[in-house]
Amino acid sequence: MALRDTSPPESAGPRPRTAPALDAGDRGRLLSGAHHDPHALLGAHPVPGGVLFRTLRPFADAVSVVIDGDPTPLVSEGDGLFAVVLPLDAVPAYTLLVSYQGAEHKVDDPYRFLPALGDLDLHLIREGRHEELWKALGAEPMAHQEVLGTRFTVWAPNAQGVRVAGDFCFWDGTAFPMRSLGASGVWELFLPGVGEGARYKFEITSRHGDRFLKADPMARRAEVPPDTASIVHASHYEWSDGDGDWMAHRGDVPVHVAPFSVYEVHLPSWRPGLTYRELAEQLPAYVRDLGFTHVELMPVAQHPFSGSWGYQVTGFYAPTARLGTPDDFKYLVDALHRAGIGVIVDWVPAHFPKDDWALGRFDGEPLYEPGDSRRAEHPDWGTYEFDFGRIEVRNFLVANATYWCEEFHIDGLRVDAVASMLYLDYSRDSGQWTPNVFGGREDLAAMAFLQEMNATVYRRNPGVVTIAEESTAWDGVTRPTDSGGLGFGLKWNMGWMHDSLQYIGKEPVHRKYHHNEMTFSMVYAYSENYVLPISHDEVVHGKQALVSKMPGDWWQRRANHRAYLGFMWAHPGKQLLFMGQEFAQGAEWSEAHGPEWWLLDAGYASAGDHRGVQDLVRDLNAVYRATPALWERDTDPAGFRWVLGDAAEDNVFAFLRHDAQGAPLLAVSNFSPVVRHDYRLAVPAGVPAWREVLNTDAERYGGSGVGLPDAVAARDGELRLTLPPLATVWMAPSSV
Repeated sequence: MALRDTSPPESAGPRPRTAPALDAGDRGRLLSGAHHDPHALLGAHPVPGGVLFRTLRPFADAVSVVIDGDPTPLVSEGDGLFAVVLPLDAVPAYTLLVSYQGAEHKVDDPYRFLPALGDLDLHLIREGRHEELWKALGAEPMAHQEVLGTRFTVWAPNAQGVRVAGDFCFWDGTAFPMRSLGASGVWELFLPGVGEGARYKFEITSRHGDRFLKADPMARRAEVPPDTASIVHASHYEWSDGDGDWMAHRGDVPVHVAPFSVYEVHLPSWRPGLTYRELAEQLPAYVRDLGFTHVELMPVAQHPFSGSWGYQVTGFYAPTARLGTPDDFKYLVDALHRAGIGVIVDWVPAHFPKDDWALGRFDGEPLYEPGDSRRAEHPDWGTYEFDFGRIEVRNFLVANATYWCEEFHIDGLRVDAVASMLYLDYSRDSGQWTPNVFGGREDLAAMAFLQEMNATVYRRNPGVVTIAEESTAWDGVTRPTDSGGLGFGLKWNMGWMHDSLQYIGKEPVHRKYHHNEMTFSMVYAYSENYVLPISHDEVVHGKQALVSKMPGDWWQRRANHRAYLGFMWAHPGKQLLFMGQEFAQGAEWSEAHGPEWWLLDAGYASAGDHRGVQDLVRDLNAVYRATPALWERDTDPAGFRWVLGDAAEDNVFAFLRHDAQGAPLLAVSNFSPVVRHDYRLAVPAGVPAWREVLNTDAERYGGSGVGLPDAVAARDGELRLTLPPLATVWMAPSSV
């Protein structure tokens, strides 16, 4: 029987022919995920006699190239490689038809696309000066060459190869090797058809041949822990920010001469179980009712372990997924702004955890951490420190600071653990550290990073304030960078916090021996721009809640608590109070349970005691905001004058605060449990009478109700008062 001719008809044109075999070395590197330029092997390329089409589709039964609607089968080369040469004059527009177990899928070929990252981006990355790094690295949904998909980019300069793995390829990255973009250390791949919500990681092959999966350092969204994948994200949130007024005017008054009273919050435990959007329905109203000007959020960046409270960050560009999406977090920030409340977030550039799927040894080598193991590991926290001497790492962090301010409209960054960054010998013994080039213990690279971060944030984001948690006497933390300082706007006054808590924790009979612990802060009060912090760190791990630090019975502890807050709000510097302390909960804070809101319930027998303290905080903030003397000259020595600073035997402190026009407010604290009658104070001769504007001993706050007349006359510059027990009284000039 004659054989049937199966060749295509004459009209079909020249026949396809077998592709030349790949070089064995190239083939091996491509299949093992160790090739630096897979686009040179895959996709469509002119060759003698036509155009070579080659694709890598593991587990596919068959692949065809489709040109003008006509499919042409590719020949299997084994290991998921398919190729063919077509007699064409130029590379045409084409798609692929991939068959898996009889099901055909029409797809665009990722290897027909030009790089989706520009030369300017690469130049800025190499220079360590890309201030919008999040727009260049990570996963960016986009239209590229008129095709929708996602551009994946990652910095991994020590890798042999990088591939993209995700739920769109059953977590097998074999089909999607990325190309190296030269000396930048950046790898790139545009994946058509992959969009928002896709989960992914980078599959990295180290220079030693090890292969492992890493979450994206630049991921803008991540899975809910304990899952660790990154998620492709694009924001669709439309800001209102009070119809635009907030962002336009938040910088009208510099923070140093404005009221600044901060409520510190741990979002997951403030009302356990609430999402970002649910918190937006409750938190702004609560904070506004109490009169705080700002909230400070403990770290909201993605972190794997809840017990770290957010201070061990694995996803620096992603808000924690525990409470919702990035757009949900924006909704919360927006709601706070609409309520007239600024938002500060804790930012943690000092260190990061060692989780094997995160930043540590990211491309198989120390990358974000120093190569010197003595310097890489933080001795206190079991984490890695950042390599501040590497420009790409500094760029990653500086851009991250601006990212939170610009993408999430954050009004302030409180920088955690600054001291641990500034000193080479921080928590290290002799022999465990190396001096700087001048023989000193200062980390010059960390200094330069902090200066660059502050200068960049302030230049790009008017109205934003940076705040240092710096526990030493480092000179110039809040001095401008052009004057040699670190450039922070404010600094936590850890000395005031430590000394004042030491004093207030003593029995009144012993306080006279510790009197200078309450006055010493004024020796250095104007050396920096200060915040007075009673933060979460002071009410956990055996340190006791604020009211429980106080001596005496329940009445005395509450009275001490109230008097201390009155002293704090009057003292030069801004204020910060951690949640739960505003109503004097007696238990330490627990991240599992949060504030003990039940103490305020009407059915609780002592609810009135706690509501009294809460009422005081509300009134402290109200009078504070309405009294420029308490904030307008916080950084000006002329705004403060001791009236009585040496009455150690009486446990009494009295001082004046003055606003820019010289109008005074008198603050008097009696930290003894006795009423002091006819107590004499020298006051400005030009004020004939004074009136009480706030008294922490008022009955409505739970006090004894020892108050002052509507007006107290001063004679010959002397004021005679009745001082309530364990109380602070604020007085202003009276027109009567």
